[in-house]
Amino acid sequence: MTAPSSRGMYPPSPSIYVNNLNDKVKKEELKKSLYAIFSQFGEILEIVAGKSLKARGQAFVVFKDINSASNALRSMQGFPFYEKPMRINYAKKKSDAVAKLDGTYTPKDKSKFTKGAGAVKDKRKPYDQGGNEPKRLMDNMLIGNAAPPGMQPPPSAAAARQPIKGSGVPHKILFLQNLPQETTEMMMTMLFEQFPGFKETRLVPGRHDIAFVEFNSDTEAAQAKTALNHFKITPTNAMQITFANK
Repeated sequence: MTAPSSRGMYPPSPSIYVNNLNDKVKKEELKKSLYAIFSQFGEILEIVAGKSLKARGQAFVVFKDINSASNALRSMQGFPFYEKPMRINYAKKKSDAVAKLDGTYTPKDKSKFTKGAGAVKDKRKPYDQGGNEPKRLMDNMLIGNAAPPGMQPPPSAAAARQPIKGSGVPHKILFLQNLPQETTEMMMTMLFEQFPGFKETRLVPGRHDIAFVEFNSDTEAAQAKTALNHFKITPTNAMQITFANK
Protein backbone atom coordinates (compact mmCIF):
# COMPACT_ATOMS: atom_id res chain seq x y z
CA MET A 1 0.00 0.00 0.00
CA THR A 2 1.14 3.52 -0.76
CA ALA A 3 0.38 6.67 1.18
CA PRO A 4 -1.56 9.30 -0.76
CA SER A 5 -0.08 12.63 -1.70
CA SER A 6 -1.53 15.95 -0.64
CA ARG A 7 -3.10 16.50 -4.08
CA GLY A 8 -6.52 15.12 -3.23
CA MET A 9 -8.61 12.08 -2.53
CA TYR A 10 -7.76 8.76 -4.17
CA PRO A 11 -10.53 6.60 -5.67
CA PRO A 12 -12.60 4.60 -3.15
CA SER A 13 -10.84 1.51 -1.83
CA PRO A 14 -11.36 -0.98 1.02
CA SER A 15 -8.10 0.34 2.51
CA ILE A 16 -7.82 3.74 4.14
CA TYR A 17 -4.67 5.67 4.97
CA VAL A 18 -4.67 7.45 8.33
CA ASN A 19 -2.03 10.03 9.19
CA ASN A 20 -1.34 12.90 11.58
CA LEU A 21 -1.36 10.29 14.34
CA ASN A 22 0.42 10.86 17.63
CA ASP A 23 3.88 9.40 16.97
CA LYS A 24 4.54 8.93 20.70
CA VAL A 25 1.96 6.13 20.94
CA LYS A 26 3.52 2.67 20.82
CA LYS A 27 2.74 0.54 17.78
CA GLU A 28 0.82 -2.16 19.67
CA GLU A 29 -1.36 0.34 21.53
CA LEU A 30 -1.94 2.31 18.33
CA LYS A 31 -3.22 -0.76 16.46
CA LYS A 32 -5.49 -1.80 19.33
CA SER A 33 -6.96 1.69 19.58
CA LEU A 34 -7.47 1.98 15.81
CA TYR A 35 -9.26 -1.38 15.83
CA ALA A 36 -11.49 -0.25 18.70
CA ILE A 37 -12.73 2.88 16.95
CA PHE A 38 -12.85 1.64 13.33
CA SER A 39 -14.39 -1.82 13.81
CA GLN A 40 -17.81 -0.20 14.31
CA PHE A 41 -17.89 0.47 10.55
CA GLY A 42 -17.34 -3.08 9.35
CA GLU A 43 -15.06 -6.10 9.33
CA ILE A 44 -11.37 -5.22 9.48
CA LEU A 45 -8.94 -7.53 7.70
CA GLU A 46 -5.76 -5.97 9.02
CA ILE A 47 -4.18 -2.84 10.44
CA VAL A 48 -0.68 -1.95 9.26
CA ALA A 49 1.54 0.40 11.26
CA GLY A 50 5.32 0.64 11.14
CA LYS A 51 7.91 1.21 13.84
CA SER A 52 10.48 3.10 11.78
CA LEU A 53 10.89 6.84 12.12
CA LYS A 54 9.56 7.37 8.59
CA ALA A 55 6.45 5.26 9.26
CA ARG A 56 5.47 6.87 12.56
CA GLY A 57 2.32 8.92 12.75
CA GLN A 58 0.52 6.92 10.05
CA ALA A 59 -1.27 3.62 9.54
CA PHE A 60 -3.42 1.68 7.08
CA VAL A 61 -6.77 0.21 8.07
CA VAL A 62 -7.95 -2.50 5.67
CA PHE A 63 -11.68 -3.24 5.57
CA LYS A 64 -13.38 -6.15 3.85
CA ASP A 65 -15.40 -3.86 1.57
CA ILE A 66 -15.42 -0.34 0.16
CA ASN A 67 -18.67 0.73 1.86
CA SER A 68 -17.18 0.12 5.29
CA ALA A 69 -14.03 2.05 4.39
CA SER A 70 -16.05 4.96 2.96
CA ASN A 71 -18.28 5.20 6.04
CA ALA A 72 -15.23 5.15 8.27
CA LEU A 73 -13.51 7.87 6.22
CA ARG A 74 -16.54 10.17 6.29
CA SER A 75 -17.34 9.62 9.96
CA MET A 76 -13.84 9.77 11.41
CA GLN A 77 -12.24 12.48 9.27
CA GLY A 78 -10.76 14.99 11.72
CA PHE A 79 -11.66 12.86 14.75
CA PRO A 80 -9.40 13.71 17.73
CA PHE A 81 -7.29 10.59 18.24
CA TYR A 82 -4.78 10.83 21.08
CA GLU A 83 -5.28 14.60 21.02
CA LYS A 84 -4.56 14.99 17.30
CA PRO A 85 -7.17 15.21 14.50
CA MET A 86 -6.90 12.25 12.13
CA ARG A 87 -6.42 12.88 8.42
CA ILE A 88 -7.85 10.08 6.32
CA ASN A 89 -7.66 9.21 2.63
CA TYR A 90 -8.13 6.07 0.58
CA ALA A 91 -4.97 4.04 0.06
CA LYS A 92 -3.53 4.19 -3.45
CA LYS A 93 -2.84 0.47 -3.83
CA LYS A 94 -4.85 -2.61 -2.95
CA SER A 95 -3.63 -4.41 0.16
CA ASP A 96 -2.47 -8.02 0.03
CA ALA A 97 -5.31 -8.98 2.38
CA VAL A 98 -7.94 -7.64 -0.03
CA ALA A 99 -6.17 -9.15 -3.05
CA LYS A 100 -6.18 -12.57 -1.41
CA LEU A 101 -9.87 -12.17 -0.69
CA ASP A 102 -10.89 -11.27 -4.26
CA GLY A 103 -8.49 -13.72 -5.92
CA THR A 104 -6.14 -11.17 -7.54
CA TYR A 105 -3.20 -11.70 -5.19
CA THR A 106 0.14 -12.43 -6.86
CA PRO A 107 3.01 -13.54 -4.61
CA LYS A 108 5.98 -11.20 -4.77
CA ASP A 109 9.11 -12.57 -6.43
CA LYS A 110 11.71 -12.80 -3.69
CA SER A 111 14.26 -14.70 -5.75
CA LYS A 112 16.27 -11.59 -6.50
CA PHE A 113 16.93 -11.24 -2.81
CA THR A 114 18.02 -14.84 -2.34
CA LYS A 115 19.94 -15.76 -5.51
CA GLY A 116 22.87 -14.44 -7.53
CA ALA A 117 26.14 -12.73 -6.73
CA GLY A 118 24.45 -9.50 -5.72
CA ALA A 119 21.86 -11.17 -3.57
CA VAL A 120 21.00 -9.70 -0.21
CA LYS A 121 21.29 -12.32 2.48
CA ASP A 122 18.20 -12.72 4.65
CA LYS A 123 19.54 -12.32 8.16
CA ARG A 124 16.24 -12.81 9.91
CA LYS A 125 16.30 -15.65 12.41
CA PRO A 126 13.70 -18.41 12.42
CA TYR A 127 11.18 -17.93 15.18
CA ASP A 128 12.57 -20.84 17.20
CA GLN A 129 15.97 -19.07 17.20
CA GLY A 130 14.64 -15.82 18.59
CA GLY A 131 13.24 -14.26 15.42
CA ASN A 132 9.95 -12.47 15.00
CA GLU A 133 6.65 -14.27 15.37
CA PRO A 134 4.63 -14.86 12.21
CA LYS A 135 2.35 -11.98 11.33
CA ARG A 136 -0.77 -14.10 11.63
CA LEU A 137 0.04 -15.00 15.23
CA MET A 138 0.80 -11.40 16.09
CA ASP A 139 -2.52 -10.27 14.62
CA ASN A 140 -4.35 -12.93 16.59
CA MET A 141 -2.61 -11.90 19.80
CA LEU A 142 -3.43 -8.27 19.04
CA ILE A 143 -7.15 -8.99 19.11
CA GLY A 144 -7.01 -11.54 21.87
CA ASN A 145 -7.36 -14.78 19.88
CA ALA A 146 -4.08 -16.51 20.68
CA ALA A 147 -1.50 -17.07 23.39
CA PRO A 148 2.28 -17.02 22.85
CA PRO A 149 3.76 -20.28 21.49
CA GLY A 150 4.12 -22.99 24.12
CA MET A 151 1.74 -21.27 26.52
CA GLN A 152 -1.90 -21.76 27.26
CA PRO A 153 -4.05 -18.66 27.75
CA PRO A 154 -4.41 -17.96 31.48
CA PRO A 155 -7.88 -18.67 32.84
CA SER A 156 -9.95 -15.53 32.65
CA ALA A 157 -10.92 -14.11 36.00
CA ALA A 158 -13.72 -12.25 34.25
CA ALA A 159 -15.15 -15.50 32.89
CA ALA A 160 -15.38 -16.90 36.42
CA ARG A 161 -17.30 -13.89 37.66
CA GLN A 162 -21.03 -13.66 37.42
CA PRO A 163 -22.20 -10.66 35.36
CA ILE A 164 -23.18 -7.70 37.52
CA LYS A 165 -26.78 -6.74 36.98
CA GLY A 166 -27.21 -3.14 35.89
CA SER A 167 -30.37 -1.09 35.91
CA GLY A 168 -33.11 -0.76 33.31
CA VAL A 169 -33.97 2.70 34.62
CA PRO A 170 -32.44 5.47 32.45
CA HIS A 171 -29.43 7.11 34.04
CA LYS A 172 -26.81 9.54 32.78
CA ILE A 173 -24.10 7.06 33.81
CA LEU A 174 -23.59 3.88 31.78
CA PHE A 175 -22.17 0.66 33.18
CA LEU A 176 -19.91 -1.30 30.80
CA GLN A 177 -19.05 -5.01 31.13
CA ASN A 178 -17.13 -7.68 29.22
CA LEU A 179 -14.30 -5.33 28.25
CA PRO A 180 -11.04 -6.91 26.99
CA GLN A 181 -7.81 -7.11 28.95
CA GLU A 182 -6.19 -4.32 26.93
CA THR A 183 -8.91 -1.75 27.66
CA THR A 184 -7.62 1.72 28.46
CA GLU A 185 -9.38 4.92 29.48
CA MET A 186 -8.23 6.55 26.25
CA MET A 187 -9.76 3.78 24.12
CA MET A 188 -13.14 4.10 25.86
CA THR A 189 -13.05 7.88 25.67
CA MET A 190 -12.40 7.84 21.92
CA LEU A 191 -15.28 5.42 21.45
CA PHE A 192 -17.87 7.35 23.46
CA GLU A 193 -16.89 10.97 22.85
CA GLN A 194 -18.47 10.68 19.39
CA PHE A 195 -21.84 11.02 21.11
CA PRO A 196 -23.36 14.31 22.32
CA GLY A 197 -23.14 15.04 26.03
CA PHE A 198 -20.13 12.84 26.79
CA LYS A 199 -18.41 13.85 30.04
CA GLU A 200 -15.90 11.22 31.14
CA THR A 201 -14.87 7.58 31.34
CA ARG A 202 -13.97 5.92 34.63
CA LEU A 203 -12.17 2.58 34.85
CA VAL A 204 -12.33 0.45 37.99
CA PRO A 205 -8.93 -0.24 39.65
CA GLY A 206 -8.13 -3.94 39.57
CA ARG A 207 -10.96 -4.72 37.13
CA HIS A 208 -10.11 -4.43 33.43
CA ASP A 209 -13.50 -5.86 32.39
CA ILE A 210 -15.81 -3.10 33.67
CA ALA A 211 -16.03 0.69 33.40
CA PHE A 212 -18.42 3.63 33.78
CA VAL A 213 -19.16 6.32 31.20
CA GLU A 214 -20.94 9.52 32.20
CA PHE A 215 -23.05 11.85 30.02
CA ASN A 216 -24.75 15.16 30.72
CA SER A 217 -28.23 13.65 30.65
CA ASP A 218 -30.16 10.37 30.74
CA THR A 219 -31.29 10.91 27.14
CA GLU A 220 -27.77 11.37 25.80
CA ALA A 221 -26.55 8.31 27.71
CA ALA A 222 -29.43 6.28 26.26
CA GLN A 223 -28.43 7.24 22.70
CA ALA A 224 -24.87 5.99 23.25
CA LYS A 225 -26.17 2.82 24.92
CA THR A 226 -28.44 2.04 21.96
CA ALA A 227 -25.62 2.59 19.46
CA LEU A 228 -22.84 0.68 21.24
CA ASN A 229 -24.50 -2.08 23.28
CA HIS A 230 -22.98 -5.42 22.14
CA PHE A 231 -20.38 -3.53 20.10
CA LYS A 232 -17.37 -5.81 19.59
CA ILE A 233 -14.23 -4.07 20.80
CA THR A 234 -12.42 -7.24 19.75
CA PRO A 235 -13.86 -10.26 17.90
CA THR A 236 -14.21 -12.05 21.25
CA ASN A 237 -15.46 -9.21 23.45
CA ALA A 238 -18.96 -7.85 22.81
CA MET A 239 -19.40 -4.92 25.18
CA GLN A 240 -22.46 -5.12 27.44
CA ILE A 241 -23.98 -1.77 28.41
CA THR A 242 -26.65 -1.07 31.01
CA PHE A 243 -27.60 1.98 33.02
CA ALA A 244 -25.73 2.31 36.31
CA ASN A 245 -27.77 1.75 39.46
CA LYS A 246 -28.99 4.96 41.06
